[in-house]
Amino acid sequence: ASKITDHGAIIISMVEYYSIITCPNCTYRKKEKMPKDSCLYIYKCSSCNTVLKPKQGDCCVFCSYGNINCPPIQEKLSQKNI
Repeated sequence: ASKITDHGAIIISMVEYYSIITCPNCTYRKKEKMPKDSCLYIYKCSSCNTVLKPKQGDCCVFCSYGNINCPPIQEKLSQKNI
């Protein structure tokens, strides 16, 4: 996504679509593809079968347990920084 500022400059925001989720129960890590325009509320660990749900205040499991926030939050944060 890009945005043109008041001064005519073009700013390009890079959105990541992969995040590494770390299970808080067994510490297993797995790279997962994130949905582009929605949040994932339930995730089952492939190692120990623990069902993960977002922590209070987070919109999805990627924001709670991933190394990178979900794309909708990345977009919001990049717009705040412009």
